Amino acid sequence: MANSPDVEEPTTEYPAVSDEAAPVVLPEHKPSFFARLLIFVGFVFALIVASCLGLRAMNVLPTFDNPFAEQTTDRSQPVLLQSMRDLHRYVAADGTFQVIVDLQQNKDNIPDFLINRRILFVGTGTVEEYVDFSALDGDALKVDNEKMTIELTLPAPEQSAAALDMAKSEVVEEDRGLLTAIGDAFRSDTDKQQRVYAEAQQKITEAAKSSGLDERARQNTQLMLQSLFARLGYTTVTVTFASP
Repeated sequence: MANSPDVEEPTTEYPAVSDEAAPVVLPEHKPSFFARLLIFVGFVFALIVASCLGLRAMNVLPTFDNPFAEQTTDRSQPVLLQSMRDLHRYVAADGTFQVIVDLQQNKDNIPDFLINRRILFVGTGTVEEYVDFSALDGDALKVDNEKMTIELTLPAPEQSAAALDMAKSEVVEEDRGLLTAIGDAFRSDTDKQQRVYAEAQQKITEAAKSSGLDERARQNTQLMLQSLFARLGYTTVTVTFASP
């Protein structure tokens, strides 16, 4: 059938378009070689870790600790016995004291921020009160077996020097001037520490003399001896102390 003159036929310049559109084919995206290699390595690594954990759980593999863990090596030498002595003393009482030592060193006409040292030390120490039985002579003990009485003459109680408990003692505060701090960086501070310790020991020892430890030591010694001889059948035990 002839075409109507009003209808234009398709030309080679404008080809006809069919009613059904042609499907669009997208290019296939495949992972690159590097990506596939990375996936493969990750899979193999996960497989190895899982295998190691399983073998370690069955105690097949040894335990691997942290290679950077802190380790302590004890190279101490054996303890040497330097001396031994027999004690003939009876510790009848002791007291624990605490003292605050506040020492300050400075120089005249020099500002404290340049040359100054102040140490605030809290010291805790123990003082013992004891009776030395090694000094007893032949007349110190008088025994009457008929009357079952005993008379004892003992030396006066003695007081030991204060022993600092370093676990309970500490430097609370220490102030140093600029030049003092610089000087301490180039020399040992052991002498100054020892001076503070000695000061604390002296103060505690002096305080113990007026604390009543002496009287308590006398009472405790007397009670101990009375109880001891009472078990042996003596009815009267008299204890006297010599003058200090």
